[in-house]
Amino acid sequence: MIAKTNVKVNLGLNVLRKRPDGFHDLETLFMPCFDFGDTLEIITGDEYSETSASLFARYGTPGIGLGEGPEKDEKGMVSSTEDRRLVQGISSDGKLMVTIARKEGVDWNPLSDLCAKAYCLLAEDFKLPTVKIFLEKTAPVGAGLGGGSADAAFTIRLLNELCALGLDEERMAGYASRLGSDCAVFVYNRPMVGTGRGEILRPYDLDLSGYDLKVLVPEGISVSTKEAYGGIVPREAQDKVFEPLETSLARPVEEWKDHLVNDFEATVFRNHPELEALKRSLYESGAVYACMSGSGSAVFALYRK
Repeated sequence: MIAKTNVKVNLGLNVLRKRPDGFHDLETLFMPCFDFGDTLEIITGDEYSETSASLFARYGTPGIGLGEGPEKDEKGMVSSTEDRRLVQGISSDGKLMVTIARKEGVDWNPLSDLCAKAYCLLAEDFKLPTVKIFLEKTAPVGAGLGGGSADAAFTIRLLNELCALGLDEERMAGYASRLGSDCAVFVYNRPMVGTGRGEILRPYDLDLSGYDLKVLVPEGISVSTKEAYGGIVPREAQDKVFEPLETSLARPVEEWKDHLVNDFEATVFRNHPELEALKRSLYESGAVYACMSGSGSAVFALYRK
């Protein structure tokens, strides 16, 4: 079973307060974006893979180690070709094999990928068969577009269908939210207002049919969530009056520039002034609204058609 994943952009992102559990309460609007995405295939047992031959031809054939090398951990073992463009991991019980291909290289253990975590999460509650996951990552990593979160949510969706688990959207979203704050939105894959950590979702009627969306991802810049939160001051800790997210969204799009903001820009732009310059250039090119997505580094713009 094969799926083409997608990403999201954030229309506004307000950091409201720090919570006792160490997370922050947010409010944002998640909007699906189909400009970028990965290819995800999940098969059971010895079923034929429609993607593996192509991946091996384009990225090389991975070696599989069973007790040597630097990548051994308590969940299994992974080794790969030297340039790490194709990596593969097999769980210690042999029930899960994960193969990940990425042109820029894969610098993480595939058994720690969110796809693998999604399988393990469902396996706690369901008797899942032995599966093989093949993932070709072409969506940007570390750009605030939620590519990894999408992979996790699509894994849940595919396993639900492949294994006839009978989960509805709400239950799938519940599992997805345990893997990451923005994972659940990809179960629904439609505009949703996110509150709490971002995992509390509510549909939002958004009509942008009169606008074109353009997303830019600068090369060589990856922003971690830790970096984005560094130095940020939540809105409730500031001596200012802020407009609620949905009040800003209700304004004409041409007014969003002065009202709909991403609070992470304050910290990220300090460390990466080239992103601020990129946003400015989008306005100079005629955009009616431009913003950084999530914690960055992607910047997007809306242009009137």
